[in-house]
Amino acid sequence: MITRVVKIHFKEDKIQEFLTFFETIKFKVAQQPNCFGMKLLQEKNNPEIVFTYSLWKDEKALNNYRDSELFSNEVWPKIKPWFKEKAQAWTLEEYFDGF
Repeated sequence: MITRVVKIHFKEDKIQEFLTFFETIKFKVAQQPNCFGMKLLQEKNNPEIVFTYSLWKDEKALNNYRDSELFSNEVWPKIKPWFKEKAQAWTLEEYFDGF
């Protein structure tokens, strides 16, 4: 299993638009094949910064989502123009879970 963390810094006048849009797509993303859940986290002191945190079976499952019609035609083209700066992404393997 892998964890995908993506940091997105939105333009100030676009963060609310993103949050509204996110409500329309969050379950579509979370229900993708071999996705085991997703969270949206917002920076407490800078609400223009959000992180998506998602769990995937493997990189193939993640790439299948990234190549999907949902991501390629609905999500990415809609939100990318709202970015203040380039998104950052990390694909992580769990080393320790103390929860």
